Amino acid sequence: MAPDVPYEDKRMTKSDTPPDKDDPFVARDEASLRLLLRSILASVPDAMIVMDETSEIIAFSAAAEALFGYSAAEVTGKNVRILMTSTDKSHHDGYVSNYLGTGEKQIIGVGRVVEAKLADGRTIPIELKVGEARLGEGRLFTGYVRDISEQRAAEHRIRQMHDELNSFARLSAVGTMASAMAHELNQPLTAVANYLEAARDLLRTPDESTLTVVQEALSEASQQSIRAGQIIRRLRDYVARGEIETRPTDLAPLVNDAASLAKTGLKGPLPKMVEQVAGDLPAVLADRVQIRQVLINLVRNAFEAMHDTKNPQVWIAADRQDDGTVCVQVRDNGPGFAGEDGSDLFQPFNSSKPAGMGLGLSICQTIIEGHGGEIWAEPAPDGGAIFKFTLKAVDQ
Repeated sequence: MAPDVPYEDKRMTKSDTPPDKDDPFVARDEASLRLLLRSILASVPDAMIVMDETSEIIAFSAAAEALFGYSAAEVTGKNVRILMTSTDKSHHDGYVSNYLGTGEKQIIGVGRVVEAKLADGRTIPIELKVGEARLGEGRLFTGYVRDISEQRAAEHRIRQMHDELNSFARLSAVGTMASAMAHELNQPLTAVANYLEAARDLLRTPDESTLTVVQEALSEASQQSIRAGQIIRRLRDYVARGEIETRPTDLAPLVNDAASLAKTGLKGPLPKMVEQVAGDLPAVLADRVQIRQVLINLVRNAFEAMHDTKNPQVWIAADRQDDGTVCVQVRDNGPGFAGEDGSDLFQPFNSSKPAGMGLGLSICQTIIEGHGGEIWAEPAPDGGAIFKFTLKAVDQ
């Protein structure tokens, strides 16, 4: 009988597990590792620089050679400061010694943009990222470098184009402002001219009654000149600040003023005007001058649209809405819209009038939207057109 032999467990423990033969980094000798590193340095797309703890370059990729203009042999063994400008040279050693002494990362793992110095003395902007690897008791630092000269040039070009667009926008705004002012000032200045001409004609045969009428005409001319000044100031302030000065305003007197002023300078029989503003209508938040100008534009447009209409009439109405706004509408019994609806009427420079500039309704839209309201047009049920806009009501 064989002597008893202590049992020996032949099963391998986890620590005895043989290396995985498929792992490319297992059982590599130094020559193989150097060959692998050389392959990486030749194929990595960005410039790669490997340094030791003293900032001495120990590897320099093919992309780094193409970027900096140095061969790997020229820089290997030299301090990486050879690739830096004077500004970064003075800080680099401090960053490294501080990290080695305290472990505080200032550039490790942080991407930043710096200036790099090339072999020919030129400097270029680069994006630098630094990584760290431990090798035994020591450390290696790997810098990944990307030339961003083209990116910077593209950003500069974008800034140039942005500046050009801003300049064009300012010139366009000046042109639009000039056109808008010419359109808006036409009405009060025409009224001033008409009143002054009437006063001049009346003074040819002066008497007591004539002088009274002349005084009234001159007073009206003065009022219209003041209105022209208000229009200029409001348009200037709106363009300069992008703001509108609103305050509680009663619509009834505003509608009455607009109806009277819209008739100024017109020749021939005037359309019948009907004002339908409820007596208990709340005040609205409005710039009085600008909303009056909107009403004048809409009423004048209605007058001009009905030059061939028999028994022309214009209705101006205002009603409170359930959403806390007041809706104002100007309706006529003219031919209505040329198309199916009025969706294109508010486009700038779109006019059906032979001598029209196509700015009146566009200006009206800008003013109403500046007040926080809406403006639109729709066909009238019995023929003609209706222009409507909303303003915020003031709770008394």
